[in-house]
Amino acid sequence: MQRRRGKPQPRRLQRVREHRLNEEIDAPEVRVVGEDIEAGLYPIRKALEMAREKEVDLVEISPNAVPPVCRIIDYNKFLYEKKKKDKEQKAKSKQSELKEIRFTPNTDDHDFDFKSKHAEKFLMEGDKVKCYVQFRGRSIMFQDRGELLLLKFAERLSEVSTLESMPKMEGRRMIAIFVPKKKKV
Repeated sequence: MQRRRGKPQPRRLQRVREHRLNEEIDAPEVRVVGEDIEAGLYPIRKALEMAREKEVDLVEISPNAVPPVCRIIDYNKFLYEKKKKDKEQKAKSKQSELKEIRFTPNTDDHDFDFKSKHAEKFLMEGDKVKCYVQFRGRSIMFQDRGELLLLKFAERLSEVSTLESMPKMEGRRMIAIFVPKKKKV
């Protein structure tokens, strides 16, 4: 038994299509839509014949519908339009970020006002805000001050946000998370 020496041959990967085309569609009857076509229910043979006449493809765009919805269009044009639409949708959606604001148990009123204005701005932009009181050294004894500070902060931001969970301790930090209120349309 001799082993073949040399470069290994790359395997050809077959691309799996997202949509079924033409003869791959197995439903007996389909709802056909497209440009310059009277939309309606057609037997699969009639739909394929209509696609051949226009020299384009019959693309199954909604396979779970009863009967499946097919579109008479060139498949590459269909993919291009779909990709363009997805890209446009992605550009419109905004990923919300988590902004952090840090306090100490002895935070002064001016600092508190300054930080609450920043938090309000973040919430108006649609971001979440994570506020925490950092306890260092012996200041851990003043956990009640930290909780009062975070509750006061929640009260200040009550018009633009909701408190996701009550303040809780995680190690040497007391944490509260605020989420923006839904805007009324």
